[in-house]
Amino acid sequence: MSKKTVIRDQHFGIARKIVSNMTAESWETIPHAVISYEPEVTEFLKVMKDINKDATPETKLTINTIMLRVIVEGLKACPIMNSHIEFNRKLVRGNVKTFKEIDISMPMVLKTGEMMTINMHDMHDKTMSQMRDTIADSVRRANNSDMNEVMFEVSLDNTLQGLKRGKIAQTINRLVGSKTGKHKVKTLTGKAKKEYYSIPVTDRLTKHDIEQGTITVSNLGSVCRNWNGICTLLEIIPPQVCAIAIGATQLVPIAEQDGTIRTGYRLPFTIAFDHRALDMGDITPFVNKLNEIFENPDIIREWV
Repeated sequence: MSKKTVIRDQHFGIARKIVSNMTAESWETIPHAVISYEPEVTEFLKVMKDINKDATPETKLTINTIMLRVIVEGLKACPIMNSHIEFNRKLVRGNVKTFKEIDISMPMVLKTGEMMTINMHDMHDKTMSQMRDTIADSVRRANNSDMNEVMFEVSLDNTLQGLKRGKIAQTINRLVGSKTGKHKVKTLTGKAKKEYYSIPVTDRLTKHDIEQGTITVSNLGSVCRNWNGICTLLEIIPPQVCAIAIGATQLVPIAEQDGTIRTGYRLPFTIAFDHRALDMGDITPFVNKLNEIFENPDIIREWV
């Protein structure tokens, strides 16, 4: 084999270490079942545009915010999707804990270009305006934060929790992997560390903002706005039992019942669920609720 020219050789930082570990665990342990759902949103987008007609950049309700509220309504109709699973394969014992609170793990791109998943707590009782403000505040605090410090706090907490559960080998391996050699995780020290932690927690992220949510929702359409397709595979982050991806709106031909063709907009969703915990029938109430909302979009005016 001819020698290849390496143009970059970058060791994993703490964020990539955590993402790699969680996603690897996802595909190693979870039997994924994935469906696509592509409702027509032509009239829905018109209502959304009307709601925003007098909005300023600060008060505008983005499609991301509105879709989060739509998904929350779907989860209220189908609470089993808002759950965590515990499963012991050796003993074939398991249970699913369903939560009243809806804490959405939401990946977002920061001003540095880094991707960070932030826990949007208590979205079940927020209006769309409150959701918008919560997201904006999270972005503000994230842009004031040192991601290595935040992620190290989370990683250390996870390691200590694993130690309490008797995972001694895992704890030792993680310490070796993060504190030795070329792969050592670099965090703040001395004066820089003192200055950083003097920033009030109201102005930066803490492990509370990064901890595991009850479900993950990714707005992939906001990352790639000109994307003409659907997400075909999506990982579920354990112990969650569901993950949802929202694509980009697409202008497509739509066939009416009488056979006539018109153009309209569809919005692709991808819904992945843990087949140990759920079957297709279990998530049908979620899809039915979203159908109801998209067919009667004026309902969103009540959620502002």
